[in-house]
Amino acid sequence: MGRRIRLLGLLLTLCFSLVIIQLVNVQFVRAPSLRASVYNPRNRAKVFDNVRGSIYASDGTLLASSVRTTGELFDYQRQYPKGALYSQIVGYDSSYYGTAGVEYQYDSALASHVQSAENLPQVLGLDTPPDVTDNVFLTVEPKLQLAAQEALSQIRGVNTDAAVVALDPATGAVLADYSTPTFNPTLLADPSTAIQKAAGYSDFNHEDHEGFYAGVPLATAETFFPGSTFKVVTTSAVYNLMPALANFNWPPASSTTLPHSNKILSNDGGEVCGGSITEMLPESCDPGYGELGIALGAPVLAKQAALLGYNSTPPIDLPADWVATPFFPNPSTLTPPNQSLLAYSAIGQLNDRASALSNALVAAGIANGGTIMMPHVMSQIRDSQGDVITTAKPTVWKQAMSKAAAAQVTTLMHLVVTRGTAEQVGFSPLLDAAVKTGTAQTGNALANTDDWMIGFAPASDPTIAVAVVVPYQNFVDTGAGVAGPIMKAMLDAALLPQTTPTTKPTP
Repeated sequence: MGRRIRLLGLLLTLCFSLVIIQLVNVQFVRAPSLRASVYNPRNRAKVFDNVRGSIYASDGTLLASSVRTTGELFDYQRQYPKGALYSQIVGYDSSYYGTAGVEYQYDSALASHVQSAENLPQVLGLDTPPDVTDNVFLTVEPKLQLAAQEALSQIRGVNTDAAVVALDPATGAVLADYSTPTFNPTLLADPSTAIQKAAGYSDFNHEDHEGFYAGVPLATAETFFPGSTFKVVTTSAVYNLMPALANFNWPPASSTTLPHSNKILSNDGGEVCGGSITEMLPESCDPGYGELGIALGAPVLAKQAALLGYNSTPPIDLPADWVATPFFPNPSTLTPPNQSLLAYSAIGQLNDRASALSNALVAAGIANGGTIMMPHVMSQIRDSQGDVITTAKPTVWKQAMSKAAAAQVTTLMHLVVTRGTAEQVGFSPLLDAAVKTGTAQTGNALANTDDWMIGFAPASDPTIAVAVVVPYQNFVDTGAGVAGPIMKAMLDAALLPQTTPTTKPTP
């Protein structure tokens, strides 16, 4: 009898032990995954609650919020007070299409979630912490976002597509990110699925007259031939990797016959150009820079391109399908007898591709003494009481070149403003701007050009770096003529006293 009682006691002890182990497993080990599970009834109910935290610009301007509705399906509706102005950063929250932009990237903070345990009963699982939402504050400056919108609206032509990205070169903070075509996120958040589908068809399935989709941000997700803006990469390769070529001098001429081919590389308009690098970059001498690229060699030029971010996806806190990777060819495809291709790569034609974001990072890296900071749109995440949960920390992405090399390139980019291809833009001397123009031939049947300008200011102590691209322009157009006024508007808005509003009020 005593033996049976002892066995029964052991069995009961084992059962109690298993119960305790399972309790610990559920309450502590599996609790986070169970809370987050889509099969959790509380979470399934939250989908229909649709309550989310708010999104703000750097100055506190409200960009997205959830407001209580009287609808039968949702308790809250997402609203975007600034409409399309910030949509390609903020994104959307749609019951049909899901989330995009910051709404996607920081969904775990914005969506209703269980607050961290704050007392012993909550730690022990005896009490359930309340559901909360957090708010996301962005780095974007409204005056610069408005300046970009206004400047792009002034481009001649009907609904011309274009993009602007502005960065703080010292921190990587995105100060402005605007492009056309763009979309209205309010329609994608409408309680009516029919309205969401109609908006989605327009935004995601219907190309505009230049072949772009409104729902795909042209500033970050599309790449173009960088044209002569790539000459800053070629110049950087000289001063950073092959300083022996600093005295390179190409005898002035209007064209050059490329080696191992019958191809003739001519200067724009057939004008004579050449001389030293100090002379060639301001005037943007195509044949001279083609020969300089050949003198550098494919491995060196490819290495410098990689150091400046080519063939690497910019690590910005936006969805992966919103961020394109700039391209520079494998150096093995540019070696003899393919040196003609190397010459074209050295001037940003035929082979290279860049987005407005990636080219802004090139400009920012030079402006920041050769160091490219990781780009980011989130500044802080705060809880509903305003307490800071997370703050973005400036982080180095790439060490692109030495400070001495960056200083050399900065001096030459400043000459582009004072006596080079950007002189016609009319930058105020107060800006102390340093820029590079670019006019890339697209090779299409209409002989269109992708018109660029990248730059920063003040050159002596840069606080803003900008890239502008206006694709598919007329053959006679140039980066200085088309992208230049947009660059000027951005730098003016950032650095010069504003006596009048930069734009009309957003409807």
